[in-house]
Amino acid sequence: MEQEKLLYFKGLLESQLHALIEEALKTQSDMRKDPNGVIPDPSDRASLESDRNFLLRIRDRERKLILKVKEALERIDNGTFGICEACGKAISEKRLMARPVTTLCIDCKTEREHQEKRELQRGARMRRKFPA
Repeated sequence: MEQEKLLYFKGLLESQLHALIEEALKTQSDMRKDPNGVIPDPSDRASLESDRNFLLRIRDRERKLILKVKEALERIDNGTFGICEACGKAISEKRLMARPVTTLCIDCKTEREHQEKRELQRGARMRRKFPA
């Protein structure tokens, strides 16, 4: 991949990483200062806990994305960014624009998804044959 494009993707990934870390720090700060001690109404308390659980699930997904972004930045530094880890071919720029953290070209990703679908279907058939 051309150096100019690598720099573009590096900047894109770094800005995404910065935004994700900022959100995580903001959430952490908000949860520390949130007066959660006394909420007398059980419905209000349940609603607050539900909202917090939802927010924590989102942050957990973002935490995983942070790891993927850091790995993508490492691939840029070591010269393997944009190369499919399954077949070794170049990943299209269009795919990298849509998902810069990807490690698979569209053909390998599609095949992997088909394989996962077949495995799920096989598991469902087995559960029907041998119910618990």
